[in-house]
Amino acid sequence: MSEERRRRLVGEVVSDKMQKTIVVRVERTFRHPLYKKVVIRSKKYKAHDENESAREGDIVQIVEHRPISKTKRWMLESIIEKRSA
Repeated sequence: MSEERRRRLVGEVVSDKMQKTIVVRVERTFRHPLYKKVVIRSKKYKAHDENESAREGDIVQIVEHRPISKTKRWMLESIIEKRSA
């Protein structure tokens, strides 16, 4: 897959307990078609973190990647904001 066509998502790390794997929660907002209320939906993605640098609470950017395991299809691209200790 060419570099410019890969999807990129920004989300918060909710788990870093696995080896070389983080779980990232990505939130999206949209307006409900009938009630016009802003609705927030979230989805969790498992991403590969080779150096185990991301910690729980960090804001990270993940990029689409070839399948690494049964559930991992994303890779950590960068850490946008570190959690304040």
